[in-house]
Amino acid sequence: MGATHRSVHARWDDKLRAVVDAGGFEVVADEPPSVGGTGTGPQPTELLLASIASCFTLAIAYSAGKRGIELSDLRVDVTGRYDGPRFDAFRIEVHTEAPRGEELDRLITAAQRVCYVTRTLAQPPEIEIVTGD
Repeated sequence: MGATHRSVHARWDDKLRAVVDAGGFEVVADEPPSVGGTGTGPQPTELLLASIASCFTLAIAYSAGKRGIELSDLRVDVTGRYDGPRFDAFRIEVHTEAPRGEELDRLITAAQRVCYVTRTLAQPPEIEIVTGD
């Protein structure tokens, strides 16, 4: 299977605020006024946590659908632990009314296989930074 690409585009929008075009949707990233931002959007680190939480939620839902398992009140909470200027750990907490126990454990295991975001973070890719013309 060949590699495919996906891109987003961010533009600076004053102070410490950026507007991102992500798949035709506008997403704002900002810093709080206390550090020079406008406080009109989530911080980039919160967007990273949101990416983990949303991807893992959808991976569980996808896995449940493939297995004919009904979900009830699924919620995924993600907490990042700072170590200086980076996160050194993430905690993913899965809450649901149904399923529970072993059935939920199997869904979580399946979700770990299909969640692109957590799989990417588990084995970080190379990062290349270039200038554009």
